[in-house]
Amino acid sequence: MHHGEICGRHFASGQPLRVKWNDGLVTEVGPATGDAGGVWLAPTLFDLQINGYGGVDFQRDDHLTEEKLLSAARQMRRDGCGRFFFTLITDEWPKLMARVRQAKAVRDANPELRAALAGWHIEGPFLSPEVGFKGAHNPAVMRDATEADLRELRAVTGSDPVLLTLAPERGGSLEAIRCALSLGIVVSLGHTNASADTIRAAVAAGARGFTHLGNGIPQQLDRHDNILWRVFDTPGLMPSLIPDTHHVSPILFRHMHRALPPERIYYTTDAMSAAGAPPGRYTIGTIELEVGADQIVRQPGKPNFAGSALKPVDGITRAAQMLGKSWREVWPHFSQRPAELMGLRNEIAAGQPADFCMVKEDQAGTLVSARIP
Repeated sequence: MHHGEICGRHFASGQPLRVKWNDGLVTEVGPATGDAGGVWLAPTLFDLQINGYGGVDFQRDDHLTEEKLLSAARQMRRDGCGRFFFTLITDEWPKLMARVRQAKAVRDANPELRAALAGWHIEGPFLSPEVGFKGAHNPAVMRDATEADLRELRAVTGSDPVLLTLAPERGGSLEAIRCALSLGIVVSLGHTNASADTIRAAVAAGARGFTHLGNGIPQQLDRHDNILWRVFDTPGLMPSLIPDTHHVSPILFRHMHRALPPERIYYTTDAMSAAGAPPGRYTIGTIELEVGADQIVRQPGKPNFAGSALKPVDGITRAAQMLGKSWREVWPHFSQRPAELMGLRNEIAAGQPADFCMVKEDQAGTLVSARIP
């Protein structure tokens, strides 16, 4: 809806609110009187790592159309996510930049897509080729980052927010982080087996995030010194977690929330084309993947995971279940925290996008639905 008005209770304070909006922007927020109608109002879910959605593969399609991108964005909106970062994984750099150019041209020409596609996440090719740490990324095209790469990335994306995931142990990474920082690119570490000293040096150089902590690592780790312990021990990083119960087990998920301050955790689906779609075979780039009824994404015949089929709103429900908390308590990890990492606002306030969620719960306080007006 282009305009409207609704009363509901603010998800954090519980106070009744009246919100008006017009032409996609909130025009007025104030106290409401009377019955809020059993509706809670919360900032939209904001996913910084979307590789594809609803049958649309961002990585594979070199000629992404408006129709396909709109389909993905609308399905995400249906599932509670009003804003997302278009994500590409490891490939030859010219191919990645060509895909970004194409997607940006499509996005810039459509007001609906301009509101939904909020930025760009480039995950690779500057990652660790080590078995286990490389994940589903192709080590054959991995390499070190250069200043020319980063300047091209900024030129292609213009003034849009950009998140870059890299492994800081690669040659020249500290210089690349400093260069990225000077260009307004946010750096997240990931797919890395960097030492504690290297991680601290990367943070000192300007790295701020850590991409899908608990994934992109071997199934077995040294109990005395491993990438999890190093991240827990490094102030200044905000890791993302995939709250689907299998990328990070419920026990580890709870331990992560005890080891890290709440303001240092944000959630992502790391969704690929199978998210929001029925079980079957899908792709992420040249990789064929199989998705079962359990929503687990695997390469056929292999046990390792490769992206997820998680819906954003289901991530809230599962995170709440794993932590034994209410949906209201975990909601900021998937709405305000990602925005904070990128230096953006995501709140219900005058002048902000009218992509907030209208949430309903059952009598037990369990989230039932999250709809964006």
